[in-house]
Amino acid sequence: MEKIRGFEIISAYENKNIHLPQRATKDSAGYDIEAAEDVVIPSLFKALEKGESQPPVLVPTGLKVYMPQEEYLILVSRSSNSMKRFLSMPNAMGIIDADYYNSPANEGHLYFQFINFGLEDVVIKKGERIGQGIFQKYERTDNDQAQGKRTGGFGSSGK
Repeated sequence: MEKIRGFEIISAYENKNIHLPQRATKDSAGYDIEAAEDVVIPSLFKALEKGESQPPVLVPTGLKVYMPQEEYLILVSRSSNSMKRFLSMPNAMGIIDADYYNSPANEGHLYFQFINFGLEDVVIKKGERIGQGIFQKYERTDNDQAQGKRTGGFGSSGK
């Protein structure tokens, strides 16, 4: 069977009981994605009280994604993360380009970024659903001339 789009487990997580994302219902747009490890998301307010900053925390998924060239994957947080746990993605959503698959920097490992706006630290447990991945198509302009090659992950394009 020809591979068109889907998720795979990265080599570092092959024997760690990682689940491939699934849609919850036949009409769901997003594929539910789980955390690959237990991760603590420290409270931003606790850090601010100490006069410190608190950068976003990266939550590993143990996954990579493949898709056609003119598609991308949107990573979005679960709605319950903000309502019940005060977790937010600082970039609002993650955009995973098709050329991120098997990136030499990290095999194309998908991560979710979270900031905790609550008063207490939040523990995300391995196997907990943390977000969704939604596949989208995009179009190019008539005068598109992009020729660059991906060399890394977060913030690597344009360097």
